[in-house]
Amino acid sequence: MNRIIKFTAIAAFAALAACGGQGDDALAENVEQAYDNQADQLDAIADNTTNEVQADAIEDQADAVRQEGENRADAIDAADVNAQAINGM
Repeated sequence: MNRIIKFTAIAAFAALAACGGQGDDALAENVEQAYDNQADQLDAIADNTTNEVQADAIEDQADAVRQEGENRADAIDAADVNAQAINGM
């Protein structure tokens, strides 16, 4: 799963470089989607777990992964906004 995130991030950065610095929204969406995919896999594991305590722990982990994806996407968007402000000076 970690490889999926790394591959997605590399592909997104390559796409960003190819379009001359535009497309931070697409990059943020790709990163967030990669985390969502990982969280979906964790949710599926939790659904197939017979131990309720383990299932709850895995679901909590999935929620944390989704939140991390949102945080990283927000950071990508914020970094671009700050870069534009500096370049505009």
